Amino acid sequence: MRLIPPNPDFTEDQLAEKAVWDVLKLDLPDDVVLAHSVQVRHGRAEHEIDILVLWPGVGIAAIEVKGGLVTSESGQWFQSGGLDGKRKLQDPLAQSQGSAHALKDWLADQMGSLLTSRFVYMAAFPYSAMSQEWVKSGNPRALFLDQNDLKHPAEKLRRAIESEGGGTVPLATRFMERILPHLEGNLDQPTGAATGHEQDEILQDHLTERQAVLLSATRSLPRIRFTGGAGSGKTWLAVQKAHELCKDGKNVGLFCYNKGLGMHLASQVSKWRSAKPAFTGEFHEYVLSLGVPEGKGQDYFDVEMPRLLQELAAELPDGERFDAIIVDEAQDFMPSWWDALRNCLKDPEKSEIYAFMDDRQDVYKRWDSAKALQDLTTIHVDDNLRNTKKIAETFKSFAGDKFTPRGSTGLDVRRVECSPEEAIDVASDCVDALISDGWANNQIALLTTNTRHPIHQDFFESDTIDEYWREFHANEAEFYGHVLGFKGLERSVVILSVDGFRDMERAAERLYVGLSRARTLLVVVGDSKQLREAGGNQLDLALSRAQAWSPYKS
Repeated sequence: MRLIPPNPDFTEDQLAEKAVWDVLKLDLPDDVVLAHSVQVRHGRAEHEIDILVLWPGVGIAAIEVKGGLVTSESGQWFQSGGLDGKRKLQDPLAQSQGSAHALKDWLADQMGSLLTSRFVYMAAFPYSAMSQEWVKSGNPRALFLDQNDLKHPAEKLRRAIESEGGGTVPLATRFMERILPHLEGNLDQPTGAATGHEQDEILQDHLTERQAVLLSATRSLPRIRFTGGAGSGKTWLAVQKAHELCKDGKNVGLFCYNKGLGMHLASQVSKWRSAKPAFTGEFHEYVLSLGVPEGKGQDYFDVEMPRLLQELAAELPDGERFDAIIVDEAQDFMPSWWDALRNCLKDPEKSEIYAFMDDRQDVYKRWDSAKALQDLTTIHVDDNLRNTKKIAETFKSFAGDKFTPRGSTGLDVRRVECSPEEAIDVASDCVDALISDGWANNQIALLTTNTRHPIHQDFFESDTIDEYWREFHANEAEFYGHVLGFKGLERSVVILSVDGFRDMERAAERLYVGLSRARTLLVVVGDSKQLREAGGNQLDLALSRAQAWSPYKS
């Protein structure tokens, strides 16, 4: 027998309904459908049918159930209970009639055709007895089921539908099947690994926003070095600190090294209604905006550019100087850059400086903390908030002893074995396989550790890197990038293509960045021996617990 719902959750107030439900379930044929507590809203009126019976070849019955002892005196119905031992009761048959008519009208609207099947409204009293000779105007005895009728209700119910029900024809099975979806109201969702993880990422965002307590607790400190592992919310803190300082009327500079992160910071700032930083973005772009000529080569960036900024800063008018500078991913800044930026402050010795950094993500090997930031108070940010616990486990050995994952458990990390030479092609196939499995293309980023992916290379060779990053921040398609350019950024799914390393001394830092960019699903593509050599035994152990996976379905 089909039941809607399959296992009704009867409350203590619905035990009489359960008694009627149970006997109908036992006595009626298997092709009958029983529905409990059918809610009907037609127009402004709200109704409930305690039990609805759909009987193929016979018809439909709406049954109003009343527990306790039910009596009728001088035209008024009563039910046992209350201070005086009984309480007034709405006419149960009239109540059932109103619900039945409302359901008929509603179904006609929903299905686009009138309900012509026989349809009877009834009342059931499972704990009360009624004489078979009982009569009341407008209340035929055939429309009531008392405790004796309910011992074997099937035949009584059939006769009531056929003799008392409105309608002209029996209920056809095919028509009943058209009715059932309107009663069940099934709400299906896609299934599989690609679905149901939005709540995990909302939790991650919520945990990140709770980091604001760190800013509140340190608001009296003018120079702070916030240091913590990947996914600890440092970029969010940097933006929030800039917002607070701007609202206080201060002239603020919000800096970073990477173009991708610079565009992200600018995107976040663009959402503010007013009081924005005087500058937001890459340190290099700031220098050029002041009139320092463009140059090329590492010597220009490391020596010439900061020297020219130092000279220019000496002549900056007070209105163009900063009350505070904030640097995200500050481990990427060389000491000479810091020296030049300090000279752009209104008071290089006392104006505010806030550095947000991860000492263990020094992939460029550019800086010396003791020399550059020795006058900043260190605040440790230990909790990982961006990643699921299973993702965080892969890079925990890189993040330090105090690193504490706070996210949900999440999906298993996936491991695809292949040679470094094959890694990019196999990772590209992983993108296609994940999209086929239901992941949205804009949830996915493919990151390489050595050479650029061909799509990334095309942008580089055509000198359209700005367009490349605009496409990433538009969040409309899958992204192909390199771990060095993805610091401070994230996507729901990251496919890490371990296609080798230009310098094995920096391999661990590159793995750390790449492994920590995924929020929901991490896929690691590469050679186990090389991963062990670059990341050590703890990474090897973590990846041994990953799910072996292939993008090629057998």
